[in-house]
Amino acid sequence: MNGSVQRTALVVEDNPLNMELIEELLLAKGWTVWKASDVEEARQILAAGLPDLIFLDIQLPGQDGLSYAAQLRVEYGAQVPPLIAITAQAMKGDADKILAAGFDYYLPKPFDFSQFYRIIEEALGR
Repeated sequence: MNGSVQRTALVVEDNPLNMELIEELLLAKGWTVWKASDVEEARQILAAGLPDLIFLDIQLPGQDGLSYAAQLRVEYGAQVPPLIAITAQAMKGDADKILAAGFDYYLPKPFDFSQFYRIIEEALGR
């Protein structure tokens, strides 16, 4: 993660503790963090511009992350930033279902910090 380039991430997460953890991990690497607790807030934020990455929880109040990921693909096409699913859904087959819905990466909770940063590096290098 290059410190000379200002990167921005949108984190869509309804759990305040998870939000705080992800925000702290990103801030530690010099990222700007946009925060939303549901899809409606995320839509309002994205109306102003696209971030470099989007972290999107699967289980959200109102519209879920799976359907929103598919919607983002339709709405923004090739311009949609990498979508990283953050979810407690870690059963066999969940990763395939999540990736098939339009996510680029799958990060099961709880995750370790090295895994978190590795996925970011992969996403930025795509």
